[in-house]
Amino acid sequence: MSTEDSRHTVRDPDPSLYNEDLAPIPPERRSWGAFAIFNVWSNDIQSLFGYTLAATLFISYGLGGWSVFAAIVLSGLIVMVLVNLVGKPSVRYGIPYPVMARASLGVHGSQFPTLVRGVVATFWFGAQTYFASTAIALLITALFGPGPEGTFLGLSAVGWLSYVLVSVFQVVMFVRGIAWIGRFLNLAGPAVYVVMVVLMGVIWYRAGNGLFTELGEVFSGQGEYDGGPVAAFSAIVGTMVAYFAAVVINYGDFSRFVRTDRQMRRGNLWGLPVSLAFFSFLALVITAGTSVLYGEALTNPADIVERVDNVALTVVAALTFFVATVGINVVANFVPPAYGLANLAPRHVSARTGGLITAAVAFVIGGLWVGVIGRMGIAVFVDTLGAVLAPLYGIIVADHYLVRRQRIVLDDLYSTSPEGSYYFTRGWNLRALAAFVLAAVFSVATVWLPALAGLSGYAWLLGAFAGGLAHVLLHRIGAGSGARADTPDAPADTPVTG
Repeated sequence: MSTEDSRHTVRDPDPSLYNEDLAPIPPERRSWGAFAIFNVWSNDIQSLFGYTLAATLFISYGLGGWSVFAAIVLSGLIVMVLVNLVGKPSVRYGIPYPVMARASLGVHGSQFPTLVRGVVATFWFGAQTYFASTAIALLITALFGPGPEGTFLGLSAVGWLSYVLVSVFQVVMFVRGIAWIGRFLNLAGPAVYVVMVVLMGVIWYRAGNGLFTELGEVFSGQGEYDGGPVAAFSAIVGTMVAYFAAVVINYGDFSRFVRTDRQMRRGNLWGLPVSLAFFSFLALVITAGTSVLYGEALTNPADIVERVDNVALTVVAALTFFVATVGINVVANFVPPAYGLANLAPRHVSARTGGLITAAVAFVIGGLWVGVIGRMGIAVFVDTLGAVLAPLYGIIVADHYLVRRQRIVLDDLYSTSPEGSYYFTRGWNLRALAAFVLAAVFSVATVWLPALAGLSGYAWLLGAFAGGLAHVLLHRIGAGSGARADTPDAPADTPVTG
């Protein structure tokens, strides 16, 4: 057996840690390339929330347009570096994020943060399913009318029909498999850009020369931001990095389907700084045009379509919003909990079963969104969970590059033997968990403590840095005291057994 083949072969895996979905994927079975990775990020950027965020950045921080563009591109470059680091081992060994986390937290210790990531994703999967259903409801209403009056849990009959249709569509897409999801993303990403360019052209035509005057005002940056321009620039960068934080953590779930590291890096380059800048430009022009046409800058795409009042445009826009929102929902919120649940009990739960469980729980969450959840204050809750998860990224990356120097004993990732490299203390790396707790307390404090409010926009980056630093320091302290270092001594290609 060649080294390349053995790199993706596991000998005698423990059934409690192994199933087909968690097993390494050899290169010959991978169907994604740079274009698929590009479309992962394109769909992430193109959501309804992503459009509103991009448009708002140009009009809310008082910076000139070029400075905002620079901040957006810089944030894309930062995220690109982050995902290149965390995605590389998953490309090399074909393993998903929950398995990669075992190397630093232990074969059992990885279950807790993986489960927390799954809870956050399931919550947002339900919420985004509801938002995607509003696009279908807009489509149905435009073609057939508003339907029967009356509501249940805040949704009309058309609303519930749309919600069920979107829920079923997403489950079918997931059950069809990752190859089908990849084809959907490859279609959705370019299609949304085509529609946005057409919408920009329509707005530009109607706004006329007034569009250039409005763009000139945006690029002049006449507003003010507390703390000055440097603080405004930093806030934009921090906000945009935080927007991608959820996908950054479990990026290995996607990079494992790419054949080479070069393909991943190329897809990340075009999908992050380049695609992000292009999308932001479209959002800027469209928003400036609405300011000319309607006397106010509209940052919500649904509001724009409503003002245009054209059935054909409504149909096209509704389908576009649906495709964009479903794309990000599957990428960021469906795959992570599906693999996370499979990691908890691989012997009994496959990724497909985990996906069905996720869909069932998320259906309840989304169904209650209008009547119950949407009225509650969820921003702090979500920010807190994000701050809790951030140290995990730092721990995984610091462990792989600084502690283990990119060496992985593949067999031991699926072994509960006390002699395994990642068994640590009954399957839990207590030093890594201590680093996780210390860093999480700090990053959560930036969300909750008024004295640290100025750092809240950087909670994820600070938490990730603190987690990695604490992990390396505690590991070195443990190694210096004569405790088990748990770092394999084999050369980089020996870890892969077969």
